[in-house]
Amino acid sequence: MQVAVDVLNEQGLHARPAARLAQEAQRFAARMSLVVDEAEVDAKSILDILSLAAAKGTRIVVRASGDDAHAAVEHIAALFNNRFRE
Repeated sequence: MQVAVDVLNEQGLHARPAARLAQEAQRFAARMSLVVDEAEVDAKSILDILSLAAAKGTRIVVRASGDDAHAAVEHIAALFNNRFRE
């Protein structure tokens, strides 16, 4: 399961939204990753997320596999679409 999202936050995917993303991803049993261009990182690791250096407008593919993959992808996509409530 995968979905493409855009970073909508003015300051990009900085520490606060990255921490929230990792925390929310950890709620799911599914294996989750984020893909930007050729880089694929663990969506449950704040350091991996920050390594993407995703600025506003960056297209990110959220991937998940496992029992709750569909719910996980939908939840993470909603975080991006709501700008992580910032």
